[in-house]
Formats: sequence, structure tokens, C-alpha cells
Amino acid sequence: MQEKNTGFLENLYLGRPRKDLLQGGPSAIDSHRVDALFNKYLEVSRGYSPQGLEQEHRVPEELLQALARIGIFGMTIPKQYNGLGFSLSEYLMMVEKIAATDMALVLVPLAHLSIGVKGLLLFGSKEQKERYLPQAASGSLIFAFALTEPGIGSDARNIQTTTRPSDDGSSYRLNGTKTYITNANYARAITVFARVGGPESEKTAGFIVDRDQDGIIVGRDMPKMGLHASSTAMIRFKDVRVPAANRLGSEGDGFKMAMTILNYGRLGLGAASSGLMERSAQDMGSRAASRKQFGRPIKSFELIQEKIVRARVHAFASRAMNRFAAWILEKHPRADCALETSHAKLYGTTRCWDSLYEAQQTAGGSGYLTTLPYEKRLRDFRVTTIFEGTTEIHSLYPPLKLAREMGRDLKDRPQASRLLALAGLRYRRALKGIRTDHPLLARALAVAGKSERLLRKHLSSALFRYQKTISQEQFLLRRMTELSLSLYWLVAAIAFLRGTCKDGDYPQEMLLNLEYLIEEAREIQQAGKTARISPRERVHRKIMQNDPVRSRSEP
Repeated sequence: MQEKNTGFLENLYLGRPRKDLLQGGPSAIDSHRVDALFNKYLEVSRGYSPQGLEQEHRVPEELLQALARIGIFGMTIPKQYNGLGFSLSEYLMMVEKIAATDMALVLVPLAHLSIGVKGLLLFGSKEQKERYLPQAASGSLIFAFALTEPGIGSDARNIQTTTRPSDDGSSYRLNGTKTYITNANYARAITVFARVGGPESEKTAGFIVDRDQDGIIVGRDMPKMGLHASSTAMIRFKDVRVPAANRLGSEGDGFKMAMTILNYGRLGLGAASSGLMERSAQDMGSRAASRKQFGRPIKSFELIQEKIVRARVHAFASRAMNRFAAWILEKHPRADCALETSHAKLYGTTRCWDSLYEAQQTAGGSGYLTTLPYEKRLRDFRVTTIFEGTTEIHSLYPPLKLAREMGRDLKDRPQASRLLALAGLRYRRALKGIRTDHPLLARALAVAGKSERLLRKHLSSALFRYQKTISQEQFLLRRMTELSLSLYWLVAAIAFLRGTCKDGDYPQEMLLNLEYLIEEAREIQQAGKTARISPRERVHRKIMQNDPVRSRSEP
């Protein structure tokens, strides 16, 4: 299952900093083969405009076959199974590039590789890999990932789909419904998660389900705001016989497997975000240089410059955060680095949404036209703030996970010992004493240290004050997440600089990006320096207590 104690942030907050990760990741990215594959991608997709694919409401079979021939569906599959054998960092670099061309088209291989086939790569047996991976790499067997159910989105622990083992143990009977499944009508194989035994069972398991099995009903593609060429549909399973040989791992491992797989899905979305932010910065720069208002190019106005700068800096930070998590997962593929991937997904998708909006704004009235890409990019990207855990979930998850881990450590201690441990948590300084080779990197580390101190202060106070009701203090949890996020973007940027510039000769553009991120982190610290509810939040609670809809619906 997951490899514990291999992530950076959780170890840092628990007082076990992995200082080795700050030295930067491996410089094993082969950018030449990534560029070569991207050029092939551009060549085969040239005749299929994003607007044309949107009007067709699907990716034509001949385009899927062309993408398969150049190896898109086998990017991260090992060469021994006829894949390209890209590292995770190389794959993320490719996702950045192709997402900037058409998010709807990239979602087919993204869902296939980031989550669909990932369970097989991480947890599959030798026999399962030999049977399925060569077909997956060739594109003849596109995968989907089926976890979400009607009424159960981010609450994956409470899935209701069930499997019951046969009397002789040779197979399972699968029943249930999955919804919002990407690639549903393209897929010939599905990674499905279900309860083993019945709806009340605590055991979950993952299965590889062949699409041509009797009892599988795939609905029509759902009408969506964007991503029209992507297939999204409901899948029903009625007494589907799944051979026991198709179970991934052991019974009871399903939830942990799903959460491990989603680490990769979040990084895929993070990479798409950084690629689109970079594209938005380029488009804004070009458009603002040519568009004139009041006798001069709008690029000379600071409010337009602000949009361009934000997109550039946030693309840099997003890339650094994705790569930092990727370095961990390349060394430990099942690592518990949920905090890192949660932050990467939250930061990337929310900042990219802002950048896409600002690119449309910079384009002026023409940005509203369907003949230009701005409005389509907004529509296509919007769902990424819902995919792989909503923005709201990721705004609460990191401190809740830390509180749960710390609660386990303290559960069996006497009261006095628990209080001492919480006090000790408040005053730990895990980032202290780490050396850097540049004064700006040292300043970034110092600012990250302040975010750590504030987070520790709030977390220890919250654990003491709220205990089991901490999950209800969502404003405070969000403040703690923002502090952790600011720490992570600084730490990831430091590691990215060190990893890409081994000689310490840092490009001026990267240093300026880091300086901007330092100031953003300081703003977060200023806003989050107190754990007390703010006056505005207090008024919010009063308004909701007086909410007429609530008063009518609740006794």
C-alpha cells in the first residue's frame, strides 16, 4: 500500500524534516524526447481544430488512432510493455505543452494515464500487467477510472457500489452506478472501486473491468459547459462477473489505492494548469502589445501588466510544486504525499482560472467571441476546480489530515502528556538551520519558516480548543491551508531552482519570480496571523443563523 514517511510536508509538520528534498530533484528529464513527441502531437492534430472537435462532440476515431501511433497513450508505461517509459516529470512536461493547445483533447490520454491505468501500474500483478499494459500503451485499450457515484463526490469512503465474491472465490458480482466518468465512451477497460460484501462493509477493493462484460451499461455523454470532445458519462454495473484475477491488491486496500492514484491525477491537473497559465501570459503579452487605448499600447498600463506578471509567476510556482511532488513519487511511487498533491491541485487550478479570466479580459470585447480561444478555454477548464476533489475540500484537507495524524499519536497518552505534546508542537522549527547558497533563497526559506510557525501555532491551539469538532471550524482550517500553501510554494521554488541550476547560476527571471512569491507569502501571513474569527466571518455566521431558507427547512 502507501509508503509512509516519504512525503515532505507531513514530515515537516510532525518535526521530521526531509532536508534532502530541498537539494533539488534529479536532472534526468529528457526534454528533447518530450519536444519530439510534442511535435508529433502537433503534426497529427493539426487538421483537427479545437472548435471543430467541439462541434463534433467527440474525438474522431482516426485522431485517436493517430495519437495511439505516436505513443501518446503509452507515455508513462514502461518500455518492457511497449510504452515510451517517460518519467513522471517528463510526462508532466508533456501535459503542460498539450494542455495549452486544447484541454478537451488532452483529457483523453490524461484520464487514461494519470488515473485510469495508474492502478494497474502501481498495484497490478505481473500477470495483470502483461495482459493489459501492452494494449493500454498501444491505445487499443483506453482506460477509465470509476470512483465517483451519484450523490457521493469527494466523500469516497462512502461509495455504495458493491462486489460479492462467488462461493468458490473465482469471481465477484459487481453492482452499482458510477457517474461523471471521463473516457466512459472511449474506454475498453475500467478501473472500478467497490465495497466487498455489501453496502455496510468496511472493505473496499479495486478491479480491472473489461468493457465488453455482460451487464455493463454506459450512458450517453452528458451535456456539459465545456470539454465537449471529452466523453463524460454514467456507467451502471448489473451483476457483472469480474474474475478474481482482475482484483488489484487485496480486499480492504481499495480506498488507500484510490487515494494513492489520485495523487497522480492531481499532478496531471496541476501540470495542465501551469501550461495554460504560461499560454495565457504569452497571449496577454502579445495582445496587450498590439491593442492600443488612449493613444498607447495597453501593455504600458500597470493593471494590465499585473495580469501578465501574475500569470507568469503562478505558472512558475505551479510547475515547481508539481515537480517537487513528482520527485517524491519518482523515488517512492506509492508515497503518501497527499499534502503536496493537494496543494499543487488547489494552487494550479485556482490560479489558472484567474489567469484564463484575465487573458479574456485583456483581449477586450474580442475575447468574448467564439472565434477566439478565450471563452472556450474558460469553459473547458472550469471543471478542474471540481475534478479530483473540489477547491473547497482541498482548502480544508491539509490541516485536517495533520490533525488526524497528530490525534493518533496523542490518543493513548495521559492528559498532561497530550497538553505538553501540543505545546511542543507549537514551538518546533523544522525548517530552522537549513542552509542555502543564495541570499534570496535564504530569505525565501526564512519567510517559509514564518508560515510554519503560524501554522503550528494555529494547529496546536485548534487541537486543544476544538478537539473532535475541529472539522467544523472551516474558516480557520482554510487559513491554515493558505499558510501551508505559501510555505510549499516557497520550498518547491527553492528546490526547483537548485534542481535545474546545479551550478548556482540562477536565471534572473526565476529569482524575480521567487521574490514575487515571497511577497505573496507575506501577505498570506499578514491575513492569517490570528486564529480568531474575523469580524467579517462573525457577521457571516449571524447572516446564516438568520437565513430564511434555512429556518424554513430545519426544525
